[in-house]
Amino acid sequence: MEQSRTITQRSASNLALAFIMLPREKRNAMAALYAFCREVDDVADEDAKPVVQRRAELAAWREDIRSACDGGIPEFPVNRELQSVIKKYGLRYELFDELIQGCEMDLETLRYDTFEALEKYCYHVASVVGLLSIEIFGYQNRECREYAVYLGKALQLTNILRDVKNDAQRGRIYLPQQELKNYNVTEDEILCGRFSENFHALARHIADRARGYYDLARLTLPPEDRCSMVAAELMGGVYWQLLRKLEARSFNIFGSQPIR
Repeated sequence: MEQSRTITQRSASNLALAFIMLPREKRNAMAALYAFCREVDDVADEDAKPVVQRRAELAAWREDIRSACDGGIPEFPVNRELQSVIKKYGLRYELFDELIQGCEMDLETLRYDTFEALEKYCYHVASVVGLLSIEIFGYQNRECREYAVYLGKALQLTNILRDVKNDAQRGRIYLPQQELKNYNVTEDEILCGRFSENFHALARHIADRARGYYDLARLTLPPEDRCSMVAAELMGGVYWQLLRKLEARSFNIFGSQPIR
């Protein structure tokens, strides 16, 4: 698991911070899963490469993880390290495929018309990671799957609010187009980094949607699985505090000091 641990440590991700709560075996397993997620996400985000090249690279990752799931010999070192985790915890290829589909959405989809479209994206890039993670954490009640879906959407919406400025610098606006119209916020305002009361109201609305998913996650987490979901709850706690920081700044994320 040496390469996976290196990738995880180098990322300094909020999610990776939660792995410290796990026993060593599960911590190593999560490092392998996180490394896979990091690698495919980095492929999609490498804007210097043509879209056609990135799409081909993601297709190669898809075939390689299929080989890992089917008991073949994966080509990529991260997938070779992940293969034993896949076997031990019964991780399904279909979920890895859905995650890669989410990365492929980032290749060409720079705008989302509605919340429904955005939530589909959130499911693919965040909830699916939760569904894979809970298999490693272990659970008794199948309702944990709903918990993972809700928490993933909450975390991703929080990420989207935090990263509005950085995404705009790459020509991306994840905030739904219909909501921009509803709150009289133009694309130019976001792309040029202009804060306004209208943007504050829009961001508050997005935050309310995120809060709703945090609430649903809390309500659907089965009592008998609270102990096994301690790492997931720590992840949720970190991002909840991030949301609170955003609120404290009135969602003005266009300044020079990033919110962490």
